[in-house]
Amino acid sequence: MAYLVAILAGFAFGAGDQYLGTLAAGSVLGTWSWTVSGMSAPWLILPFVAGTTQRRPRRAAAIGLLVTFSALAGYFAMSNSPMESIPLAGFWNGVTCMVTSTPNPEWIVAGAITGPLLGVLGQRWRVARSWIGPAIITASLCLEPVARAAVGSLSSHPGVWATEVAIGLASGIAFLWIIVRARASGDGLSPPS
Repeated sequence: MAYLVAILAGFAFGAGDQYLGTLAAGSVLGTWSWTVSGMSAPWLILPFVAGTTQRRPRRAAAIGLLVTFSALAGYFAMSNSPMESIPLAGFWNGVTCMVTSTPNPEWIVAGAITGPLLGVLGQRWRVARSWIGPAIITASLCLEPVARAAVGSLSSHPGVWATEVAIGLASGIAFLWIIVRARASGDGLSPPS
């Protein structure tokens, strides 16, 4: 059941992310939605959260990979769907072209690495309140605007980036508070049985 939920949630996430970017093109929500759709941090948070549902590292890695690849499939499928004015006859050709065109092969390889890794880090958060996963999640939210600015790909929506950093800071504080409480009480620090 967990695998089916991961597939469905991942596919919905990827399709929703792609469609959010499309709404900007049609000016339905405004161009800020394109900026949100282009963020990388949510793609790291997804397998981490999926991993928190598991008690065993191997299953967490599998769930992390599955949810990431399902999200990519959802993204590619939505990009080549009738909702994007692509006729059904062009679906498979469009998906194949998209999957093999730069930079998508690099994103697929990155997902094959980060999905399982963040899945396991989510599992380690669940069973031992390990700080490594939360540190990566917090850093990805807080530092994405800095990294994008450094390579010249920061869009002109400072409110979106400020919101991402604020969510990162709030998440970091929440993670730290949970870790301190868990260590003080001994809760959540035992390995899975």
